[in-house]
This record gives sequence, C-alpha cells and structure tokens, in this order.
Amino acid sequence: MASHALSVLHVLPSASQSCNNSSRRSLSIPLILKSDSLVSCFIGNKVSDRSSNLRYHTLKQRRSTVATVLFSLPTTKPERAASGKAPKWSARAIKSFAMAELEARKLKYPNTGTEALVMGILVEGTSLAAKALRKSGVTLFKVREETVKLLGKSDMYFFSPEHPPLTEPAQRALDWAVEEKLKSGEEDGEITTAHLLLGIWSEKESAGHKIMAELGFDDDKAKGLAKSMNKDIVLNSK
Repeated sequence: MASHALSVLHVLPSASQSCNNSSRRSLSIPLILKSDSLVSCFIGNKVSDRSSNLRYHTLKQRRSTVATVLFSLPTTKPERAASGKAPKWSARAIKSFAMAELEARKLKYPNTGTEALVMGILVEGTSLAAKALRKSGVTLFKVREETVKLLGKSDMYFFSPEHPPLTEPAQRALDWAVEEKLKSGEEDGEITTAHLLLGIWSEKESAGHKIMAELGFDDDKAKGLAKSMNKDIVLNSK
C-alpha cells in the first residue's frame, strides 16, 4: 500500500468481533496510523511504534480520573472550603478516597459507602490508620468479603458511575474528620487517614463500623489511634 498522509481510523463496534481483548479495550480511542504501517488486526500488517502513543493516551485518561480528587474531598460546607479556612486533606487521605471510589466500582455499587472508605484506606496501605487496621486483623480481603455478606452483590449488568456519590454515613464521616481537626485548634497540619477512619468509626450504624467491629476493631483501638494522630501528621509532612 502506497505511503501517504496520516489518517484517523475509528474502530467500530461491529469490527470488534474479530479483534483480541486488548483491541476491545481501546474501542473509544482514535487510532492514528500511517497507511504504510497500519496497526490493526483487521489488516494484519506489522505493529507500528505509534501503538505506544495509544498506550500513552490511555494512561493519560486514567490519570485525569484521579486528578479530580487531588486537592479536596466532598463536603457539606463548600463555603468553608471556598474561604480557604478549612484544613487541607493529606495526600494519603485523598488517595484513600480515590481508591474507595474504585473499590465501590469494582463491587458495582451505586455509591461510595463507609465500607468502601475502609477498603480505600487499606488499598493505600501506608498510613497509620491502615497499619492500625491490619494490626487489628482488618485486611482488604476480609473487608471485601464482609461487605458482600452485609450488603449483597450488585446486579451483574449494573455499571457504577465513574465517581459513585457518597452515602449519607460516608459524607458524615468525612465531615466528622474535618470538624475534629478544627476542634484540635492546630493551625498547621492536615486532615489525615486517622481522622477519616475515626470518622467512619463514629458512624455506629454504618456498614464500615459494623464490618470493622466484626473483624476485631474496637473502642480501645480507636482511642489508641486517636492518640497517634500527631505522629500521622508528621509522617504526612515528610
């Protein structure tokens, strides 16, 4: 085939039947090809280096999903956040929240609940709160298992939204963490995963609290975590 200018080939759903699984995952992304080095299972020519561009754009899309929660978390008092007087969330807490949304989507739940927040903390894994959970015997696998037992499985044909909205208990847990930080009177420091976990624990009727209690977390361990908050702030500031 003679070489000429670049063309854009949009992969249509009807053609996906002849492609392998990796091709199907890229259906929504335009494939930029040279006519003399087409990258396609439809034509059978050699794979071009331009396939690396496709991987780059796919990765860029994934990164943009997480970027929406890089600086703050949902609040019922947006005016406080807008004024700049609200304390900031730590990077670990924000990552834990992003992982919580992902866990909710994996289970195909319509909302991000307190149980998902616990899973998010465990997925992030490096915070004082995550270490306290593991020390108490609360692991990611066990929380997932208990979540399905308590809340059940979602319809296999249901697809969660990109950012499953918070349940009311989960939002109250986040607000509790903010308020607790404000009560401390500390001008410096951040709202950490320890604040977040204790916020979940404060919601006695929530799924997250029930699952943590079932797996061995209790009030004494919550008090121990509360005393260690300052250490968590130091770790997050490094």
